[in-house]
Amino acid sequence: MRLLVTGGAGYIGSLTAERLLERGHEVVVVDDLSSGHAEDVPSGAHFVEASIADRSVVAALCETHGIEACVHFAGRIAMGESMVVPERYWATNVGETLVLFKTLIDAGVDAVVLSSTAGVYGTPDQLPIDEQQPTVPASTYGQTKLVVEQVAQSMAALGRLRFVALRYFNAAGGAPGHAERHRTETHLIPLAIAAAVGHRPALQLFGTDYPTPDGTCIRDYIHVEDLAEAHVLAVEAFDRGLTSLIANLGTGTGYSNREVLAMVSTVTGREVPVVEADRRPGDAAELVASSALATEVLGWVPRHSSLEQIVADAWAGYQAAFGTLPLA
Repeated sequence: MRLLVTGGAGYIGSLTAERLLERGHEVVVVDDLSSGHAEDVPSGAHFVEASIADRSVVAALCETHGIEACVHFAGRIAMGESMVVPERYWATNVGETLVLFKTLIDAGVDAVVLSSTAGVYGTPDQLPIDEQQPTVPASTYGQTKLVVEQVAQSMAALGRLRFVALRYFNAAGGAPGHAERHRTETHLIPLAIAAAVGHRPALQLFGTDYPTPDGTCIRDYIHVEDLAEAHVLAVEAFDRGLTSLIANLGTGTGYSNREVLAMVSTVTGREVPVVEADRRPGDAAELVASSALATEVLGWVPRHSSLEQIVADAWAGYQAAFGTLPLA
């Protein structure tokens, strides 16, 4: 297929673009580089630096390249930041996505794979979380992603859009040339690695009084390679007649923040300095996925997502991107 990948210079988007090319698809990347890196865009993709809200650019790319479907990663992703400056998240994640939808449909592109989040669930009623659980987001970030899903559902009901929304749990790990290196890093594993090697101050551990075995949050970590594979399978499912799907992507196994920090210490051979801090608004105690629907409909199985492999690959990617300091 001929595909438009928005946010294709980012952590997950660039790797997915690479895997799509390897599968024989044609890829056009649009990214404004507000958080992505141009050098991470795979060489076989046609890259344009632009906003997804620039209708003239996106429309021209759709026409020139005969775009058939869009894989939509572009957006803001920091849950904590979304609770401080919510207007940025509504403007980008919802406002710009609505402009993108309009541009795509006017150009005759009616198939979209959406990057969504487990943050749409908030505090779940039961674990593991399946897609039938109530969606009560505890953060503005989760709210904005849920609204985009709802817009896609409304348009699908009218026959104007085919879509797959993939609700990630905690994206992590790395691949050659695709290290996790957000301009403002908020994710636990890269922050822990950076603290362990002395590139950052001690890690802030937000909340140690949750109702979990060691008092810290429990999360389901999913390797970026497995996330990329899910997007490839979602794109290819359109050719099999799929018209709409909302599916979780996780492993069904959760690890506490303290367990993750222990694995970072084991893999790197360095202790992670920690400062305990208060809970952050919007953080649920435990989020663990049931991904049975993604397996059933897409044939997706996570193959790279043991905690040890995730941390080892994140460590390798970190060293390649930033180097390290000698042990004290």
